[in-house]
Amino acid sequence: MVVEVEYWKSLVSGLGKPKIPILPYEPEHRQLPPRILDVFSAWKGIESVLGDLITRFDVGTGRCLEFGVERGYSTAALSCFFDSVTGVDTFVGDKHTGEWSDLYDSTLSRLSNFDNIRLVRSNYQNWIGHDDSRYDLIHVDIIHTYADTFACGLWSAMHSQCVLFHDTESFPAVKRAVIDIARKSGKTFYNFKEFYGLGILI
Repeated sequence: MVVEVEYWKSLVSGLGKPKIPILPYEPEHRQLPPRILDVFSAWKGIESVLGDLITRFDVGTGRCLEFGVERGYSTAALSCFFDSVTGVDTFVGDKHTGEWSDLYDSTLSRLSNFDNIRLVRSNYQNWIGHDDSRYDLIHVDIIHTYADTFACGLWSAMHSQCVLFHDTESFPAVKRAVIDIARKSGKTFYNFKEFYGLGILI
């Protein structure tokens, strides 16, 4: 596995800094939301702890932003808990999803009955360059490099009460980026180890 230079730089530079604690997140309750899509997703399982997470950390339920929609599984689950969900994605995959076909039309159709979901075809770079609004929760599930996760995640930490990061257990670069974002933003890092890992900054 090729590990990017930015990841190694972060590891080395972090040696002389105080360690950021990673607190275990263990849900007290698990319940499936009322609306779940019947599509393949590595996110399956996480939807069952969303209600517990939102309650435990007293997360507002007004506005949610998601970077990385793919087939819409997580988007649909999040829509059960928030008044509005904006999903941002290029819909053409990346080297980590292994999916290169254009998923926009099929995902738009699949989510057409969800009145509180809005899909935007864009990369995260363009989105964060023009959006200065606040969200209750932001979900980051983009290409799993250190540099991209840090850039998107730091902006998200500055624009929301709570940020979720998928794949903290399956991609060391993602977990490392979340550690550095926690250090820079002052947020607390909780980690849910199941279902490939879910980082929670609050």
